[in-house]
Amino acid sequence: MEKILRINKLSKRFGKIQAVDQLELEVAAGQVFGILGPNGSGKTTTLGMILDVIAPTAGSFKWFDQDDTVEARKSIGAILETPCFYPYLSAVQNLRVSAHIKKCGTDNIEKVLKQVGLFDRKDDKFKTYSLGMKQRLSIAAALLSNPPVLILDEPTNGLDPEGIAEVRNLIKEIAASGKTIIMASHLLDEVQKVCSHFCVLRKGKKLHEGNVSETLGEINKIEIAANDTVKLESIIQGFPGTSSYLKNGSSFLVTIKDGANAANLNDYCFEQGITLKTLFTQRNSLEQEFLKILREHD
Repeated sequence: MEKILRINKLSKRFGKIQAVDQLELEVAAGQVFGILGPNGSGKTTTLGMILDVIAPTAGSFKWFDQDDTVEARKSIGAILETPCFYPYLSAVQNLRVSAHIKKCGTDNIEKVLKQVGLFDRKDDKFKTYSLGMKQRLSIAAALLSNPPVLILDEPTNGLDPEGIAEVRNLIKEIAASGKTIIMASHLLDEVQKVCSHFCVLRKGKKLHEGNVSETLGEINKIEIAANDTVKLESIIQGFPGTSSYLKNGSSFLVTIKDGANAANLNDYCFEQGITLKTLFTQRNSLEQEFLKILREHD
């Protein structure tokens, strides 16, 4: 798989503070890569270095396996800070300013406004936008040159639940279009919902790197319930995919074998004359794994 970004022993020191320490990472084309960590872990500093905004103390990085980072930078759209637009200008007017600064032309303005869901508000002044809309406009500005890579620093930070959902869905849509996305966040739930791969930083050091689904592991626990508890227990015992089960009040927590899933269990129960009134697949949490990773490195 084509490597979009290679980071080799990248470090940054601010006086006595080691913000990033010997960081090594690789990001492949098409990934949604989350840089995860608490405040002060070095996420924003890392993004600043790979965007040539902050000079590294040591180490190196390559975009698209090119030595010329200035040329490679033209293929990257980024949002590092709070969206900065003129409050009395409309979305279209602000994007024209952004296009002029980026020297990328204005042909894509209508397209990106539709892509981020702001086309109907394109002539409204920026100051009338909600926080979620302002963030979506900043993403539109980053997409103006149709870059293959998008970098986002805490894209849902400070947003209300509705704004978080809007930006999350937008990131998923952009990723589905084939772009590679690198995002820094301290919101574990958002990383779990959006990212395909992630790393964990703490005090500038990388503690973990991997695939989100592989890190969380297979989902193999299913909670089920039915009106006839006695018969349901008998059916669970006869289900070929049952590894073990635990009775929890009027419901059962079934651990299933590899290769079996909730649909198989539901079909089997129905074939045996039981209609389930509860069928809930327990999901592992990235928060649990994150805390586990931190404990392992204490």
